[in-house]
Amino acid sequence: MNLEMVMQELEALGKERTKKIYISNGAHEPLFGVATGAMKPIFKKIKKNQPLAEQLYNTGNYDAMYFAGIIAEPKAMTETDFERWMDAAYFYMLSDYVVAVTLAETDIAQEVADKWIASGEELRMSAGWSCYCWLLGNRPDGEFSESKIANMLEIVENTIHDSPERTKYAMNNFIYTVGVSYLPLHDKAVEIAKTVGPVEVKRDKTKSKFLLASENIQKAVDKGQRGFKRKYVRC
Repeated sequence: MNLEMVMQELEALGKERTKKIYISNGAHEPLFGVATGAMKPIFKKIKKNQPLAEQLYNTGNYDAMYFAGIIAEPKAMTETDFERWMDAAYFYMLSDYVVAVTLAETDIAQEVADKWIASGEELRMSAGWSCYCWLLGNRPDGEFSESKIANMLEIVENTIHDSPERTKYAMNNFIYTVGVSYLPLHDKAVEIAKTVGPVEVKRDKTKSKFLLASENIQKAVDKGQRGFKRKYVRC
């Protein structure tokens, strides 16, 4: 399938209701409003195809950009490629659920994510912390430096309340993911989650939302999910 054929199939799958939901979360035109699950039949026809993924991502169409992440070949991408994708990721559903997810399947994931976390840019920071969530929730604990993850928890503890709004979500999720999926620092994550307490996130046109990692960690523990690892990062 070529670019034109994929775009036609995506457009046919678009739903106005889904489109409105995406727009309410920060997406903007062009987009069709395709439910992510509806993309699976197209993926089965194409499998992984990095050149086509690049073409789709470059359209600026949200649905095409999301599908690009599904068919991308992460290990064929360089740090420069990921920086380019991040430059075009204009809201969190792209930065955290397309770029960060794709990066998490590479050998350069931690190196690139570290740079994004230190960048001071809201969506890059969000993508960096999110990438670690995808990594910790999938890879064996032994692949990570315990001292490094512990230090990252302390950075979150000291800076989360003063961080950009979208970054707060990703940092809060980092505490949760360490508490659930990274056994060596479960206790430390629980302790820090309690110290951090509720994290207020301000949203456009609606009331603030409060995030509470400690409560969510406990819920996961109660369900027997401590030590949980995803089989795959991407669906």
